[in-house]
Amino acid sequence: MHKYHILRKRLKALLEQPESQLLTGNQIGLEKECLRVNRSGSIAQTAHPEALGSALTHPYITTDYSEALSEFITPPFSKISDALDFLQNTQKFVYKNLDDEILWATSMPCVVAGESSIPLARYGHSNAGTMKTVYRRALGHRYGRVMQLIAGVHFNFSLTESFWPVLQDLEGDQQSLQDFINTRYFDLIRNSQRMGWLVPYLFGASPAVSKSFLLGGSTTLDEFDESTYYEPYATSLRMGDIGYQNNKENESGIKACYKNIDSYISSLDWAINTPYVGYEKFGLLKDGKYQQLNTNILQIENEYYSTIRPKQILQGNEKPTIALAKRGVKYVELRSLDVNAYDPLGVNESQVYFLEAFLLFCLLHDSPMIELQERQEIDHNEMLTAHRGRMQGLNLSRNGHNQTLQDWGMEIMQEMAVVCQLLDADNPEKPYTASLNKQTERVLNPDMTPSARMLDDMHQDSESFHRFAERMSRQHSHYYKNLHLSAQQEQFHLQAVKASREKQREIEAADNISFEQYLADYFAQR
Repeated sequence: MHKYHILRKRLKALLEQPESQLLTGNQIGLEKECLRVNRSGSIAQTAHPEALGSALTHPYITTDYSEALSEFITPPFSKISDALDFLQNTQKFVYKNLDDEILWATSMPCVVAGESSIPLARYGHSNAGTMKTVYRRALGHRYGRVMQLIAGVHFNFSLTESFWPVLQDLEGDQQSLQDFINTRYFDLIRNSQRMGWLVPYLFGASPAVSKSFLLGGSTTLDEFDESTYYEPYATSLRMGDIGYQNNKENESGIKACYKNIDSYISSLDWAINTPYVGYEKFGLLKDGKYQQLNTNILQIENEYYSTIRPKQILQGNEKPTIALAKRGVKYVELRSLDVNAYDPLGVNESQVYFLEAFLLFCLLHDSPMIELQERQEIDHNEMLTAHRGRMQGLNLSRNGHNQTLQDWGMEIMQEMAVVCQLLDADNPEKPYTASLNKQTERVLNPDMTPSARMLDDMHQDSESFHRFAERMSRQHSHYYKNLHLSAQQEQFHLQAVKASREKQREIEAADNISFEQYLADYFAQR
């Protein structure tokens, strides 16, 4: 029987449904990280700009690991264009309030003058703010601060609520609706992992890195010039073995289980509650200052590196696993997207159309459990694509056999065509099909990928990675400086800034327990 028979059966049933708007309400959200750098191209040593509000409580403008690593977050939208417009308007507002600084245009950071040059993010003196800073201090101990400067774009996706009862009815499923939704989202997650190598292949934009990123350590990367390492066929070094990984997995055996929501929660809870001798050496307290939230394999759920996560909206200071256990999966967060150096937004419309279609394809396709051999194949394929994805005739591992990346990629593209047809049903412009056609060309011709284009530009202009990234950053800065921010847009962001400051003050004023007790209460949640 054809390996895509379940996908085709489901698509046929959905196409026959009278509800023509069944998939038009999908919710799309975007998160973009980028470094603030000064005019000399070094990491900004200034605090998160006061004019941007509180990084602790602002819903749209915050910081990630470093005070200089900005993060912009859109709410979920039913139209892709609305999500992109919101991201653009947010960056317009940010640029209007930057003082002689620019935002770095690539995932891999600028030249780094050692770990001490990376300012840790600060969130005020509340217990909640202290917890965020301590968590980041520990990440520096555990993985190194430089590693935390890698930026990415996250794609948040959920199906419209009206879709689920229709699909459940078509499947003849007898679970509760939320259990059915959880099951299907985990189907999506497993398939996204199986075929997720396609995302860095198509959209990877980090084939090179400044030598300073490795802090003088040894590497198998090739030398591009006196200040740059690269790999000639790399797509996304960010997703490779120099990127952020939970390297302790090989020693401690931690691997999240994606069989179902209960096994996923249990595997993360185990890691959060299991001591790890490698982290005990850093201690919990040093000179009265917390160095870590705990000395366990994971401090909290977010420390576990994954290309895609199941998510639920948190209520207050709720643990993510508690939120999932109580209310199930609300959406998924795809985390394997590099910052697009060629677009001032960091991501473009065609990418987002493709990613929505890809995740829907992953949802509807048959998704068996991932056993040990396939888990090893998934990790192998991700690493191989990151480092050598554009190599002609590259073989990936699939169910114990070799298959070329190109053949597997074309197979996926062909099966996604009907998914795109479903999404394009009421749109005469057929944007999903147009995006699919564009990405199909990249599968057939690796030289059309962003990673190939970046290396080609660097070769043509005899530029180091840093000079290339700096040039693109200045172009993007010029782009935003020449965009008009409407009075309505500015007022919206000014209100968000004001509200975030007020909320931080309220949080700080309400603190009435010690940080030690706050942590104990947080981890005691059941």
